[in-house]
Amino acid sequence: MPEFLVDLLKKQYGKKLANQILEGYFVQRKTTLRVNTIKSNSEKIQAEFEKLGIVYKSPIWSEDALILENANEKDLQDLEMYQNGEIYLQSLSSMLPALVLNPKKNADILDMAAAPGGKTTQLAAMTQNEAHITACEMNHIRAKRLQYNLEKQGACSVYLMEMDSRKMDDFFAFDSVLLDSPCSGSGTLNGKNPNIGKFFTMHLIEKSTKLQFDLLKKALKVLKSGHEIVYSTCSILELENEDIVKRILALGNAEIVPIEFLRNGRIATSSEQVSRNAMCVSE
Repeated sequence: MPEFLVDLLKKQYGKKLANQILEGYFVQRKTTLRVNTIKSNSEKIQAEFEKLGIVYKSPIWSEDALILENANEKDLQDLEMYQNGEIYLQSLSSMLPALVLNPKKNADILDMAAAPGGKTTQLAAMTQNEAHITACEMNHIRAKRLQYNLEKQGACSVYLMEMDSRKMDDFFAFDSVLLDSPCSGSGTLNGKNPNIGKFFTMHLIEKSTKLQFDLLKKALKVLKSGHEIVYSTCSILELENEDIVKRILALGNAEIVPIEFLRNGRIATSSEQVSRNAMCVSE
């Protein structure tokens, strides 16, 4: 692993926990998925898995999330449920921001960095296509991938804008904003990748933090007064999470509010480690 990352982790978490995090980069991750409730339901998918001999379990915070014990993406690709969009392969941690946002039917919702569409389609499913969702993606290729996933998942309540959401007109006004911001990905690194040092650099982190701050500042401008933003990343570094939020709070027009969606008072068990940090920001 890059030495600067090791130093950052030890400084932030202490040597013992940092070493556990570093070891975690080399652990084989289980395949996880979300049942697309626009097209199916958990009971039907679970019954099909049982017929196929696929062993699964659910985290305590969602019946629609499944962790596969003896199957991977390759095993699922030929299944009808995969091909017609009844399931969507998605990490557990990436399901959390939409659950925190708790979208409401008929609400105007902005997903500021939407591709490839996991959280966007999750928002559509949670509201049964009865919310007005605007999904922004500035990269043309990623926008095409997002459009594909929206159509496959049956997320017809989503309006796709191929643009940099930082350039969105300030006259927009949304009830909720989801900013799952572009980041360094320090929480999802694969330690077995020999090219980590080539793409994971301090320059990437610095570039990401500038983008994150600008996006979150724009989010506040297009959020209705008294409403909520969920800001999340797949980084485990304070530089991209707490530090960004502190800078936003210093502007004086937002505050952090508690996350209430937890079932049984917990997000994950020790065997279901979640690397994604999420914070609510209310104007």
